[in-house]
Amino acid sequence: MATIIFYQKPGCATNARQIRALKSAGHDVIARDILKQPWDTEDLRGFFGNMPVDFWFNPAAPRIKSGEVNPDTIDAASALTLMVGDPLLIRRPLIDVGGARCAGHEPLLSLLGRTSQDDLEGCLHDANRTRCPQT
Repeated sequence: MATIIFYQKPGCATNARQIRALKSAGHDVIARDILKQPWDTEDLRGFFGNMPVDFWFNPAAPRIKSGEVNPDTIDAASALTLMVGDPLLIRRPLIDVGGARCAGHEPLLSLLGRTSQDDLEGCLHDANRTRCPQT
């Protein structure tokens, strides 16, 4: 199994479930705080590969929900600059496995050998109609 560097938001129940699933599958997980990581635009860009820029964003981020930031109208350079300044905007989790980097819930499927995300996607608070603190 692999050693996975998993950039998460501490306190996020979804990220906690994802980490537990990875560990249960036999992976070593090194969890890091996405909000405290000293990001630079070049390093952050490596996680997004060929994903469209609007998919780089965390749709639950307060600035996106409020309409202050519209991912559909932002170019790559501006997106990265915004994310370095406000890591809540970054789609989670960011995953690094031996230098191969990716973002979002989807990569977890291949690491877990699953074909559906079932309980690994979506905020538990959504089901209870409450908001995660500082999504």
